[in-house]
Amino acid sequence: VQLQASGGGLVHPGGSLRLSCAASRRIGSLDVMGWYRQAPGKQRELVASTNGGIKTYAHSVKGRFTIDRDNAKNTMYLQMNSLKPEDTAVYYCYARIVPETYWGQGTLVTVSS
Repeated sequence: VQLQASGGGLVHPGGSLRLSCAASRRIGSLDVMGWYRQAPGKQRELVASTNGGIKTYAHSVKGRFTIDRDNAKNTMYLQMNSLKPEDTAVYYCYARIVPETYWGQGTLVTVSS
């Protein structure tokens, strides 16, 4: 499976972005898909994940970010609202199809005035 992440960019604090992660083939709804992020000098952090309709968010993004999947398009999204400078990071999508985990190439999100 190949994953292609896109949608990153530069946005002002309080702004919004929507990240997309397109898969090269169908991924089962029970397989976990999600987003990690890594800020400069920090460890990779799980931002959000979804499987079987269950959505999980990091405390730092809860209420601001929404993860969704469009299985017909083999695409996952991360809608990010009320962005803060501390959301600046490279965002990576992943899919866990046991026993493998597949990663996208990362897309940079910069939140700055």
